[in-house]
Amino acid sequence: MAVSPYRVTPTRIGNSSGLRLPAAFYRDHPQFAGAAGQVEVLDDSTLLLRLEPEEQQQGEAEEDTLMLGLFLDFLSRQALTADQGPVLYTEAMAADDDELLAGVTVEAADEPLGA
Repeated sequence: MAVSPYRVTPTRIGNSSGLRLPAAFYRDHPQFAGAAGQVEVLDDSTLLLRLEPEEQQQGEAEEDTLMLGLFLDFLSRQALTADQGPVLYTEAMAADDDELLAGVTVEAADEPLGA
């Protein structure tokens, strides 16, 4: 593959800062349109950008969906075959959960599952 340098420019994306790639990059490499990836800092002036083509991400999303489906099937079978039957989630249970999770911070995912 021929080396083609592309100029990137800084941009604001919502409340975050980002780098904008030119349209020529996506014309020359359409497999990266909509791709996510990772950035690795090599030194003070060099970054390595590793993009995952959309097809790879789609496969991972399908695997996540499959695993979630299998887990929910398992929970349904357990609830339906339990001696006392399904247990209703009560306000008291919700209050206990809130107390248990008080002070716990969760980092937001970059993308929602299945997106």
